[in-house]
Amino acid sequence: MVKNIIKKNGYSKKKIHILTIMVKFTTKVRRFIMNIDKVFYKTLFKNLFSDSCRVKFWDGEVENYGEGEAKFEITFNETIPKADILSDPSIAFGEAYMTKKIDIKGSVEDVIASIYNNKESFLGGNSKYTNIIKKISNNLKNSKENIHHHYDIGNDFYKLWLDESMTYSCAYFRDSDDTLYEAQKNKVNHILKKLALKEGETLLDIGCGWGELIINAAKKYKVKAMGVTLSSEQFARVQERIKGENLSDLVEVQLVDYRQIKDRKFDRVVSVGMIEHVGKDHLNEYFSKVNELLIDGGVSLLHCITSQEDNEEGGTNSWINKYIFPGGYIPSVNELVSHMKSEKLYCIDMESLRRHYRKTLQMWMENFENALPEISKTKDETFIRMWRLYLNACAASFDCGNIYLHQFLFTKGVNNELPWTREYIYDNH
Repeated sequence: MVKNIIKKNGYSKKKIHILTIMVKFTTKVRRFIMNIDKVFYKTLFKNLFSDSCRVKFWDGEVENYGEGEAKFEITFNETIPKADILSDPSIAFGEAYMTKKIDIKGSVEDVIASIYNNKESFLGGNSKYTNIIKKISNNLKNSKENIHHHYDIGNDFYKLWLDESMTYSCAYFRDSDDTLYEAQKNKVNHILKKLALKEGETLLDIGCGWGELIINAAKKYKVKAMGVTLSSEQFARVQERIKGENLSDLVEVQLVDYRQIKDRKFDRVVSVGMIEHVGKDHLNEYFSKVNELLIDGGVSLLHCITSQEDNEEGGTNSWINKYIFPGGYIPSVNELVSHMKSEKLYCIDMESLRRHYRKTLQMWMENFENALPEISKTKDETFIRMWRLYLNACAASFDCGNIYLHQFLFTKGVNNELPWTREYIYDNH
């Protein structure tokens, strides 16, 4: 490069000498900075993982961490600014993987789980670096935009890796050999059983997805079911299903925010995987509205991801918030029960399905990878790597107990009509 510049500009010997010194100095400075970066990375990785691993740096140098055979290998194709990592490691590493600054040889889930399982690392155990988003304003306008961001990216995309029922929430595995479709059917049946539905009753599903729950409720229990969603693509699909199953007399769906439902009362209210989109500042609004929508003695089931934070508050991962679920917030169990109490709603049953969600996500991941030839026709590599990271990170979080999945059953006031024991949930399942 220097020779070309000299030839083009006809520099004197003195200028050539100065230019050569400047180039050499710049090269040395660049190498010095990269060496400093490498020292930072080497120090970072020394206590980051709970498993043995191999790290390959941008200049080809390989470093082994831990004892024994490496469980996975991380390759840095280029450096990530130290300031970005220290400011928000979740976004820094997440974006680096999305844009191929980082490659992973082995299981992405294993890499993330290895970080989470090491409570001594600055990512696994120090909340100072977790960058929890706690203040989200989910008014009517923002809620619709946030839902559109995640759910309106094409029904065809979701069809490629969800099961036949198009159920996009934690499944329920009665047996370890259950297929994903069977487990999703189990989940819907499990929820409907818990609600103790009777023919002729009314049911509201807040965030009804593609309609599997309300359609099954109408077919099996002859209840009048209503679903609401903010996703235009889900709304269109549910309408098709209602018409195709000749259920218009029992099932309706509305493209509306649940807060806009007026002058309606329901015997049962259910919500599956929706309250995570509500936001911390609107949790009280959710339970207040459910209270308003339920008849006296009515029953509600809430199926949602929960956190186990010691400070009684939940949060969300900053990378997830930016790229996957904008406006999302994962509430803690204490928060949810506290809001129920403030509305005089009585929590009568709580069940953890944490392991079920990890298995669900693993099946989604397998389907997703198998569908890549089709997915790649409409989605670019950055999108694919983003979704791969999202699914694997969530599976690792459930596996390590960073987050949980709970089903809460609660009533408006005292209800003395429900069965005495939980056996009714499992009889003739």
